[in-house]
Amino acid sequence: MLNTTSWNRLRYSAYAPLYDAIVAPALRRPRRVALSHVDWEPGMRVLLVGAGTGLDLPFLPHELETHLTDLTPAMVRRASARAERYQRDVACHVMDATQLVYPDEHFDVVIMHLILADMPRPEQGLAEAYRVLKPGGQLCVMDKFQPDTQPAGWGRRTLNVFTSIIATDITRQASPMIQHAGFRIQRDEPVLMNGLFRALLAVK
Repeated sequence: MLNTTSWNRLRYSAYAPLYDAIVAPALRRPRRVALSHVDWEPGMRVLLVGAGTGLDLPFLPHELETHLTDLTPAMVRRASARAERYQRDVACHVMDATQLVYPDEHFDVVIMHLILADMPRPEQGLAEAYRVLKPGGQLCVMDKFQPDTQPAGWGRRTLNVFTSIIATDITRQASPMIQHAGFRIQRDEPVLMNGLFRALLAVK
């Protein structure tokens, strides 16, 4: 299956000019719902991992220290422009989610929206999120997942061969991945397409 870091960088570089037009309208409400689950406090240090063009930024409180990363330079440039447009002081960096340069226990909140179903090694991304979160820190996830109660059938696995190449894996189960990384899930809410998209809040 073609799902590598190099391929993701290449395809999202190509998608960048059209990304907002396609993704922003459909996922505005799911983003807002997911971020509303976080117990926000002024002064929190927040990391958006795989943040794309920064579509989560309008839904974040202003009184935060915000850091944003993405694998693709084209996406980070657009995220930086969006931060300026919304007058947000955001540190934007090109970075692999499996190799974060931040120190241990550095952040109060890590946001992983639309990345766990895309990256080739989501377990490594979750391990890094766990590492950089403070004890008691919150992990906010929103993505498309296979139901936890049943594995993907042959039809979905077959379709996944194609969706993984152009967009995303549709066979991954959220709860086992997140719990295996050491997190405790506190909220799990369907937010779009009859539960295909879910918003989860977990705590270290």
